[in-house]
Order: sequence, then structure tokens, then C-alpha cells
Amino acid sequence: QVQLVESGGGLVQTGGSLRLSCAASGRTFSSPVMGWFRQAPGKEREFVGVIDRSGEITYYADSVKGRFTISRDNGKNTVYLQMNSLKPEDTAVYYCAAKQNFNYYYEDVKYDYWGQGTQVTVSS
Repeated sequence: QVQLVESGGGLVQTGGSLRLSCAASGRTFSSPVMGWFRQAPGKEREFVGVIDRSGEITYYADSVKGRFTISRDNGKNTVYLQMNSLKPEDTAVYYCAAKQNFNYYYEDVKYDYWGQGTQVTVSS
């Protein structure tokens, strides 16, 4: 099993920034593909972004492109989601997830492991 633990969520004003972290532990498989998803109240979970094993390839949802950045430190088994210019519509529980390959990276059902989520609230 692989355990993923998110941290860094909180309350921030519109236009502010937060950095989420996702630390992996447990049975290690070499630097998997890591995705970030979010789920707002009453809405389905949606793709936010993904980073490949090397950290060189990232993709983002259109709604966060240019504002959010994903990075990783494989030595620390940690992935980061830097969120800038936050908007009230970014309010959600944010989850990190891991999978072995890059196929269908935008589909949550394709991920094997999930964190417990961290709440991000953006006040207007």
C-alpha cells in the first residue's frame, strides 16, 4: 500500500496564495504519476493537474491554467500544488492521487491511491 497525506489547506482571501503538499509513504513504486483533483460541495470531483514521473511534464485544467503550478521533489516523495490568484470558485477539498502511467491522467477512476483531502476555502 501507498499512503498519501495532503497538507497546507486553509482559509485565504480572494487573490491570495496557498501551497499544498502531498507526501507519499509506504510501499514505494518508483515516482508514480501524481495528480491533483478537487471536489466542491454538491459537485463532482474534477481534475486540477498532473505531473509525470520526472517532473518535466505537467497538464492543468483550463480553470486553473496560469494560476496553479505542480512540482515534485522525488527525493522527498512529495508533490506540491502552488495556487496563486485564488478565487472563491477554487473553494473545494483538494486531493492528491497516484497512478503508475500517464494514460487517462484526467480521469479520477484511473488512479490507484488517494489522500484524505485538504480543505481550501477562498473568501470573497
